[in-house]
Amino acid sequence: MKIFKGERKMKKLTKSSSNIVLTGTLAGIAEYIGFDPTILRIIYLVLLFLGVGSPVFLYIVLAILIPAAPKNKSQYYSTQEPRKRKEAEKIDDDDWSDF
Repeated sequence: MKIFKGERKMKKLTKSSSNIVLTGTLAGIAEYIGFDPTILRIIYLVLLFLGVGSPVFLYIVLAILIPAAPKNKSQYYSTQEPRKRKEAEKIDDDDWSDF
C-alpha cells in the first residue's frame, strides 16, 4: 500500500499585507489562526479598555517581532491590458428638455 505524502504548504505567522489598520499585526494573527480580523480587533479593544494585562505593550512587541508578509506585486498590478475607455455620447447643446 502506497501512502501519498502531499506537499503541505506551511503557514507562517506574518503581518497581513491586505488587511492593514495600523501595522497589520492583528489581521496577520487572525489570518494565521483562521479567525475574522474584525472580531479579533474588537476583542483587542475590549481588553484595552478593561485594562487586562498590557495590550498596548503586547501589540508593540508583536508588531516588532512578527515579520511583514512578502509583497505580491500581482495583487497590485494586473497583467491584463487596460480596458479601453468608453466614448462619451455627444449631446445637443440646444436640447434643454431635461430641465
